Amino acid sequence: MLEVIFLGTGGIMPTRERNVPAIALRYKGEVILFDVGEGTMRQMNTAKLSPMKVEKIFITHFHGDHYLGLAALIQTMNLWDREKPLHIYGPKYTFEFVQHFLQSGFFRPGFDIHVHELGETRLKFGDYEIWSFKVEHGVPALGYVFREKDRRGKFLPEKLAEYGLSEGPILGKLEREGQIEWNGRIIRLEDVTGPRRKGLKVVYTGDTEPAERVRLFAERADLLIHEATYLNPAHRGDSYHSTVEETCETARRAKVKLLALFHRAFRYTYDEYLSEASRICREFGVDFVVPRDFDLLMFKSGKFSVRNLLEERG
Repeated sequence: MLEVIFLGTGGIMPTRERNVPAIALRYKGEVILFDVGEGTMRQMNTAKLSPMKVEKIFITHFHGDHYLGLAALIQTMNLWDREKPLHIYGPKYTFEFVQHFLQSGFFRPGFDIHVHELGETRLKFGDYEIWSFKVEHGVPALGYVFREKDRRGKFLPEKLAEYGLSEGPILGKLEREGQIEWNGRIIRLEDVTGPRRKGLKVVYTGDTEPAERVRLFAERADLLIHEATYLNPAHRGDSYHSTVEETCETARRAKVKLLALFHRAFRYTYDEYLSEASRICREFGVDFVVPRDFDLLMFKSGKFSVRNLLEERG
């Protein structure tokens, strides 16, 4: 099961209604952070996410609203006697900027921090991969793809019966080893399972103006989290950001299943933005959400469902 928790959904500066960018992806007990805007530690506390479960942080670029929460997060880990290493990934200059953070004030972390500068890179981590790709934002900036490995097909009851197999340890052995000998026959995993199931694909752009590389890397994503800072080009000026219309066009061309409009400018209220975005996305035929802080998207049984963590607590 995959969960995407929006810890901060706005851009540029925090407001009373929403914080700046931070996204937690929870997968098989691990929490992966994408961007850590100021106040991310407080947002994690509110969402009841432990920083001790975070092993990897992916920063899209070094504008303040995307990384200034890093120092508080690291210091909290240190206060809680963290021992396991933390890995921080980002574009060119990541090593330099993180070192500046770690050398400021009377503070040194008591655990190892490994910094990785990426170009367009494919990183493999057990059951998933993370790909980085270049975006267009006027400074070194990356987007990221979380790609779950394809999974085996479901066991087919009629095939199990045909080979005289039943639920239990023998199926576990078949899954681990790929084939077994049973009743004098060699049975392969693919003999008793359906078609392989495609792994989930989640794409996060960070900040970017419209770019063909985004469309290419977002192709047929289950979820595309794309910045859509402005409702019209006149508000954008020359700021290297995308409008809602441009973002919907990218999602339509990439054939994504669900688009999350992210990084809303502070000049718009949520209701104002949602109303105009709804009109635009309907014209493009795009399935979309406008997440609020503490919205959780959960992927289960082939689709995403949305709920808000704060509303559940009353």
